Amino acid sequence: METRINLLEKGQDVIKLLYPIGSYLAKSSLGKPLLDLIDFRVSQINGCAFCLDMHSKDLRAAGESEQRLYTLDAWREAPFYTDREREALAWAEAVTKITNGNIPDEVYETARKQFSEEELIDLTLAVTTINTYNRINIAFRPLVGTYKVGQFS
Repeated sequence: METRINLLEKGQDVIKLLYPIGSYLAKSSLGKPLLDLIDFRVSQINGCAFCLDMHSKDLRAAGESEQRLYTLDAWREAPFYTDREREALAWAEAVTKITNGNIPDEVYETARKQFSEEELIDLTLAVTTINTYNRINIAFRPLVGTYKVGQFS
């Protein structure tokens, strides 16, 4: 697929506006491994090749297993995700795929068992932020496969 606009060249000022959100989330109690897993799952849902390439490389470099990455799309059936990860994934999917203008009460109630109110707010911010990155990347088609681990740190 051909790149439409070189975001690193022409869109840097806009992309830089999102960086403080990442800095804030890096300090949250959610933890980088969970945030990276959420970024990867939401990018799967949205079909963002650039983000999938980036987050898979970052997750592998951080020690995430290939098995968990390969089966993330089927996390409900796979036995190797923690309860906290499962609730974060369910919340991320519900926020990403809002149905009928609503996030189901049962998804909220189970997420609240794993996350404090502050953490749930942070998790929602993380989900909406990766959705923003996904949509920008899908719209402008940056070159996929060139990302180097830690490139945007």
